[in-house]
Amino acid sequence: MLFLMFSSIGLYQLDSDTSKVVMSLMNILLIVVPLISVIFTTIHFYNSYEFIELMLAQPINRRTIFVAEYIAVSFSLVITFVIGLSTPMIIYGAGGIGGTLLISGSILTLVFTSLAFLVAVLTRDKAKAIGLGLLVWFYFTLIYDAIVLWVVYTFSDYPLDTATMIMISLNPVDLARILMVLKLDISALMGYTGAFYREFLGSNAGFFTSTAILLFWAIIPAWLALHVFRKKDL
Repeated sequence: MLFLMFSSIGLYQLDSDTSKVVMSLMNILLIVVPLISVIFTTIHFYNSYEFIELMLAQPINRRTIFVAEYIAVSFSLVITFVIGLSTPMIIYGAGGIGGTLLISGSILTLVFTSLAFLVAVLTRDKAKAIGLGLLVWFYFTLIYDAIVLWVVYTFSDYPLDTATMIMISLNPVDLARILMVLKLDISALMGYTGAFYREFLGSNAGFFTSTAILLFWAIIPAWLALHVFRKKDL
């Protein structure tokens, strides 16, 4: 929370242009928020492992225990993110663009918290789980972009509008980035595909569809983690 707060204040002090500040914050958040969510969630799960086993020895449903853990961790991370980022925005003013950033960052927090829980319940080894979590973060923030770039350049002679949209939907980080870029009204810098993104994602229907896809990314891994947790022999 303090990191986000001081980073935001520092950026607002350096530039009075709200759009530039939000763009800079977006570049920071797309890396930091998923990383913190993955690491904190994984470490918390294994530090609470003995307590979870104690709860399982009681007449308490496994679903209740897992859902309580998930809500506690995700709620604390989202509240921390919102307070750390919204406080400078209220002081300096950010408008609707800042609201979009808060929404995107909050959903990304939920997404990577869900992915971290899924990784944590798949293995008993804490170090292995942290390594897998970092691999998931590295894949979505860096490797996936390289794969998309390779596909676009390799098949540049073919119409890739629909394929590119599908590839973006398969990466919550890219989807959040595109939403923010479109809200900042700089999609023209993205070339031909930027016009396509603007046509679909720039509309209200496109915005809500993209938000729904991000929520889908948060729900499905959490559901899979719950399924594994209910069947797992602890």
